[in-house]
Amino acid sequence: MGLVNGSFVTEFVLVGLSDRSDLQMPLFFLFLLMYIVTTLGNLGLIILITLNSNLHTPMYFFLFNLSFIDLCYSTVITPKMLMNFVLKENVISYTGCITQFYFFCFFVISECYMLTTMAYDRYVAICNPLLYNSVMSPKVCSYLVFASYFMGFSDALIHTGCVLRLTFCDANTINHFFCDVMPLLKLSCTSTYVNEVEILIVVGKDITLPSIIIFMSYGFIVFSILKIKSTEGRSKAFSTCSSHVIAVSLFFGSCAFMYLKPSSPGSLDEGKISSVFYTIVVPMMNPLIYSLRNKDVKVSLRKSFFKSGLRLSSDSQLRRRRGAVHARPTRPSRPLRPPPSPPPPERPGWSGTVPERAPAPAPAPPAPRGLRERGSPSPGWAWPARPGPPQVWQLH
Repeated sequence: MGLVNGSFVTEFVLVGLSDRSDLQMPLFFLFLLMYIVTTLGNLGLIILITLNSNLHTPMYFFLFNLSFIDLCYSTVITPKMLMNFVLKENVISYTGCITQFYFFCFFVISECYMLTTMAYDRYVAICNPLLYNSVMSPKVCSYLVFASYFMGFSDALIHTGCVLRLTFCDANTINHFFCDVMPLLKLSCTSTYVNEVEILIVVGKDITLPSIIIFMSYGFIVFSILKIKSTEGRSKAFSTCSSHVIAVSLFFGSCAFMYLKPSSPGSLDEGKISSVFYTIVVPMMNPLIYSLRNKDVKVSLRKSFFKSGLRLSSDSQLRRRRGAVHARPTRPSRPLRPPPSPPPPERPGWSGTVPERAPAPAPAPPAPRGLRERGSPSPGWAWPARPGPPQVWQLH
């Protein structure tokens, strides 16, 4: 089915949060600041959990996905909302409106079930700590996250399919700051009974069922906290749980006020105020509530800053050393040795060669001991001298 099938409207005009001209710029800077805080908080938490191995636990795995969801659906809504404050007429195409509506439903419904998963995780960790590693195994955590995204995908598909069956004839001005189902039903020129029943069933299930599981989990957690004997530990546990319950109540309460309340003439203006809470305020609060009040996140954040500081200091020292080496005066180079002088010219009549001497004759080897002449002394021995007869000199 094409997105423009059955509809004569090709684009919509978003009215925005307020039509007062004196409030446009203050609201623009206010929501721009909130969007920057939301983006930096959720993106920083995603990076911190990814880089620190001590945060690779089931609780932070769920918190990683919650930050991803908050970052995504805040990005789906807030930039288009900021354009309402600076443009005279904020126009969005029919295709763009349906696309924004689908992704908004996908991420918001996924967050409902992700908050439910996180509450169940805390219940198991506090009430059954000995069974925590076996109950919340990596396989179970992956299944729970996949189920949250699957519920968001399927229910968003149902909502979008029911909106596509509507026909928009002439009216194309949406009294809201994004494409939501309730203001779209007001513009339809066909019956919306099926859509109202679908919203009551699907939205009622997506709000009621997670709310019951979440508050039951925190009820058991409160009973476990009451058993703590130390007053200090009990107060810390109560402060943490109370902040979680406030964030969950604000999210589900604003959603229920928007979608489960009976329609009235001024319900859309009131619905825009409640939509600000679950589309802008809650995504900004979640990183502050679930991370900055957590000791492990604080320690990991300090370690990350400490490591980055050490890297910067080592890099600066290395640059200084390199600069000092390049700044040192160079030693004067040694003078080159003169080339060797050429050999003297040859004398006339002389060939330049020296006649070789004849080699000396080698000494004769000594005769064998048994073949030596009789009477000849052996080497190293001499005959004793004997007195001989006197010699007589004769004259002839």
